[in-house]
Formats: sequence, C-alpha cells, structure tokens
Amino acid sequence: MSEFLEWDAGALVGALRSGAVSAEEVMAATLARVEARNPALNAIVSRRDSDVLMAEARAADQVPVAERGALHGLPMAIKDFASVKGVPTSMGSPLFADTPAPEDDHMVAGMRAAGAIFIGKTNVPEFGLGSHTFNPVFGATFNPYDPGKSAGGSSGGAAAALAARMVALADGSDMMGSLRNPAGFCNIYGFRPSWGVVPRDAGGETFLQQISTNGPMARSPADLALLMSVIARPNPQVPHNVAVQDWTLAPRERLEGVRIGWLGDWGGAYGMEDGILSLCEAGLGAMEGLGAAVEALAPPMAAGRLWESWLTLRHWAVASELAPLHANAATRHKLKPEAIWEVEAGLGLDAMAITRAGAARARWFEKAAELFETYDVLALPTAQVWPFPVEWRWPEAIGGQAMDTYHRWMEVVVPASLAGLPAISVPVGFGDNGLPMGMQLIARKGADRALLEIAQAYHAATRWPEQRAPVFEKVDL
Repeated sequence: MSEFLEWDAGALVGALRSGAVSAEEVMAATLARVEARNPALNAIVSRRDSDVLMAEARAADQVPVAERGALHGLPMAIKDFASVKGVPTSMGSPLFADTPAPEDDHMVAGMRAAGAIFIGKTNVPEFGLGSHTFNPVFGATFNPYDPGKSAGGSSGGAAAALAARMVALADGSDMMGSLRNPAGFCNIYGFRPSWGVVPRDAGGETFLQQISTNGPMARSPADLALLMSVIARPNPQVPHNVAVQDWTLAPRERLEGVRIGWLGDWGGAYGMEDGILSLCEAGLGAMEGLGAAVEALAPPMAAGRLWESWLTLRHWAVASELAPLHANAATRHKLKPEAIWEVEAGLGLDAMAITRAGAARARWFEKAAELFETYDVLALPTAQVWPFPVEWRWPEAIGGQAMDTYHRWMEVVVPASLAGLPAISVPVGFGDNGLPMGMQLIARKGADRALLEIAQAYHAATRWPEQRAPVFEKVDL
C-alpha cells in the first residue's frame, strides 16, 4: 500500500520519524511511482541507483527514533542548480552534465543532515533562463494537468514532481518567479522568502547579487514552513544572513483583520490572457469569505521604471556568473541565445546604469513599505499567460501585444523580486481551458511566517491541490 504518497510532507515525515511507516517502504513506493509517472512528465532527472537508495532507506530505519531529523527518511529530488555530492549539477547545460559535484551545497547539506534521501535532481531550463523548463541535456518537462503544455520554470521539474505525487516536498530557486510561476502552472504552492532568509552558497558575487534566492515548494503552506525550518539557516561563509526563526505556524482558520491590496494587471501595464484576472479575483473572494478585506489599488509606481531597473540588474547578475563561459570560444557556442543576450547586455553596462537601477529599486522598496503601513498583503496574478504549448521557447505575444524579450511575459513577478519581498504563489483553481493558475501574495520584508499563516488558512478553506488529478499520458514531440 502506498497511500502515504498522497499525504502532505508533514504527515509523511511524522510517520517516518515515529516509525509508523518505514523509510524502506516509502522509498520502494516512491521509486515505483517515479517509474510509472516520470516518463510522461520528465520532471526528475539524474536519478541515483535504486539499490543504493534502498540501502540508504534501510540505514535510515536503523536510526534511533530520538535521533531522527526533521526530514527523516523523506525521498527528495533537488533542483538541478544545487549540488548534491556525487551527482552532476548540469544546470541544463551540456557543459556540466557529466561532472559529479564534489560536495553538497550548504542548503543541501542541511537537508541531508535533517534526514532527507536524495533520489536525483529536478529538471530546469538551461542556466535557469526563462520560465519554461527545457534544455539540451534532458529535454522538456511536461505539465501534469496537460502534458502538451509547459510546467513553467525554472523550478518546473520540482513543481511537476510535486503535483504528480512523486515527491512530497521540493526545493527551488527564484530570481524572476522561478518558485512562483511553475507553482501556478502546476496547482501547488511556491514560496520566495525574504531575501537573505535562505542564504546563497559562497561565491564572488555574494555581496552584490541580491535578487535571487532559494526556497521551498509543496502542496500546502504548512509543508513550505517545514522545509523552511531546515533550509533557513545562516551560512557563515556569506554576508547578509538572517537569524534563525521559528517556522511553527500558528493555527488560523479565519482572516479577520487581514487587509489585502489587489494590484491586478498594474493598471493595464501587464498584459493578461483572458480569464486569469477573474480567476484570481475568485481566489480573493475566498479570502474575503474568511474575513479578509480586499481593496483594488492603483499602480504604486510606473511599471516601466521597475522593468528598466530589473532588466539592468538581471543583465548584471547573469553576466557576473556566465561571462567566463561567454569569453571562452570553446564554450560560448554551447550557450543558448538568451544567455548570450543577457551576458552581452550585462558586459555593456556602465557604473551609472547600475547606479540608476539601484536607485529605482530603492524607491520601489520605499513605496512598498508605505503600502504595507495600510495593507498586510499585496496580491498579483502569478503569471500573465496560461500554461502554453511545450514546444514553444516562450510566449511571443499576449493578446496580440508582442513581447520584446524572452521573459517580458513574466513581468508580473518583478515587483516582489526587485524589492526582495516574501511572496507565495497560491493556487486559485482552473480556467475554462482546464489549466491551473496561481496568485501571488506578497508581504513586507521579514513577514515570512505571517504570510505562510495567511496562506495556510486559505489552503484549509480551498485545498486546490486535492481538487483535480494530474494526467500521465506521454506526449511525443
């Protein structure tokens, strides 16, 4: 019997820690499910040897109950940007697909110490560029609710694996919506923490790169908090750490006193496909039914100014990491066009361009702080388009309006990313097309746990991840 694979992670880990179920039986059931469902989705890649995994599960069962960690015996697949010792960290690039990682990243080491067992990696776009998971190493990841559609990205493999109940908990990362967009596309939850709560690994850009972060994905906000309790721990090798927090969520059934500012399409600045705004407004209606007060807001700052700041800082961040590969003639031709465009734009920046972008970013943070004097939460759609055909590189137009970059169709996620604010994508149901969508709930910096508590109350009332089963028919491209 493998009904425990349908449980939330908290329930499953509780049973593993108490011995009510064994790590061996959970691993056997997980591997069987991956064999049955992953071929249709291509979500989990670089799978580790099954015999080794079963041996690790049996070893976990020998750990005394009193010594079992927060993730004891839980099978997990790590996003293919974070390093797991002995497994390649391909980042979706053939340049790194065959090189086993020499050690765990800081976050992964914490998860291993908490008892997680790593079955493989989850698929990503090449270098995480673009919110659509495909790459020349492993191919595309398919949407669990329509295998002909994208699962989003860059944490698309993680989102699809969660929706398909191949794993109960997953990690991801988010620069430009990579925890939020695939969560919305796959009917689960993705949480971008306040910047600095989950520290980066050591590297030359750790003082300057403050726009991307790791975070959790799950089928409930309570499970997001479970993984945060493990990964939200300081790394003494990097700056800007946040002190350890208590991630125990206070039980909350109602939302009286919660004030929500609805930003919609940012006054028309963000093109939206039909049906997305109305579905998000239905989600807000559910929150009103729990006692929350919702108010429509005018755009607090010009979207164009936010986009210009974001574009500059993203160019700079991508160039800081990929410029050495671009400079080497032997590796440049193996970079996808989007990566080359980002790097060359970043190399063309001067100090004043970066200064102007930083000033606009600071002004937006100030504006957001002013809004949070009145509102507890700001709300935006998670995406501007429905899950799109998996064979596309990206949506080239929204409602007839051409997109001028490969990622302009993701602009709605920029406000939270640019200010380093905590943001969660919550499911809001399915459109008339049968496809899922999500809504971003954004809080003031540092209000991470309070945001998860609000989202958990919403989840208890709606339970969208349980409302519709995924599809596992294989699609041939």
